Amino acid sequence: MTEFSFFSGAAGLSVAEIASLTGAEPCEGADLNRRLTGIAPVDGADSDDLTFVDNPKFAVAMASTAAGAVLTSERYARHAPDGVAILRIRRPYEAFVAVARKIYGGALCPTSVFDTDGVAPGAMVHPSAELARGVTVDPFAVIGPSARIGAGTLIGAHAVIGQGVRVGSDCAIGAGCTVTHAHLGDRVVIHPGCHIGQDGFGFVSSAKGHIKIPQVGRVVIHDDVEIGSGTRIDRGGMRDTVIGEGTKIDNLCQIGHNCVVGRHCIIVAQSGLSGSVTLEDFVVLGPRTGIIPHVTVGKGAMLASRSTVYEDVPAGAVWGGFPARPKRQWMREVVALQNLAGRGRKQPKGRPVKT
Repeated sequence: MTEFSFFSGAAGLSVAEIASLTGAEPCEGADLNRRLTGIAPVDGADSDDLTFVDNPKFAVAMASTAAGAVLTSERYARHAPDGVAILRIRRPYEAFVAVARKIYGGALCPTSVFDTDGVAPGAMVHPSAELARGVTVDPFAVIGPSARIGAGTLIGAHAVIGQGVRVGSDCAIGAGCTVTHAHLGDRVVIHPGCHIGQDGFGFVSSAKGHIKIPQVGRVVIHDDVEIGSGTRIDRGGMRDTVIGEGTKIDNLCQIGHNCVVGRHCIIVAQSGLSGSVTLEDFVVLGPRTGIIPHVTVGKGAMLASRSTVYEDVPAGAVWGGFPARPKRQWMREVVALQNLAGRGRKQPKGRPVKT
């Protein structure tokens, strides 16, 4: 099968440019004029690729790599074969990411699937909507009355931007997204299939059934937030649902109504926040974390994968388990249960005693 890449590395970077960008130190004899147009793992790279090594597991593969250049630490530099430009740096992977972002800037967020410039045929933009300079609207997207779209923003195919929605500059709204009752800041990235601003799950229950509560708040998403595909964020009931600056939300997450998520949080796949949950700044939720309503997770706290949280979590704490509790307590309980189960298995089968 002929190899094909969906992403172009354009003109690439020279070894000298990579060293300047990252602060790496080229080893003696490195060809600083060599131009690299791609990135690859150490065992799959060729002479046009940049790779990195920061783990002893890959030191052996480094000895036979065909890469044009390798970002690595002093510890592993000696493993590289002759002819490979070695760039020594304390944190090779961080430097590698900086170069990858420079070469493959187009891979950082959704792009036009129709290679559209401006408003594509088949898109529906209401006459009262305001589109700033450089907005791209793909086929079959719908932009509703009085919506405002900032400069340089992409609205993907079949996306729906509701009435009165505000979208900032240099945002990317992926294909098939729905954004209603929301205000978005600048450089917000929403991957395909997300739904932002639908009504929250609120009912008053009685013997006669469940009476729906009107949800009249908004979703407010601040600058530099990224939201993975398939995620849902409900609008607030009477107050806003808020996602703080720089927060990154993975695929298939659920953020309930009235939630307040702080700055620079990480919420990993399939996590769910019930209504009125508060995450303070720099909180990290492992995959499939669940939090019941009205819980606050303190600044910098971390929750392990599949944690279920029933009470407030202190700032800086590391919790896990079901129900979630401090990590050391959780680990002691797990070990105690394993030991108890082990003793049960080791007991010999005895004959019943006749009386």
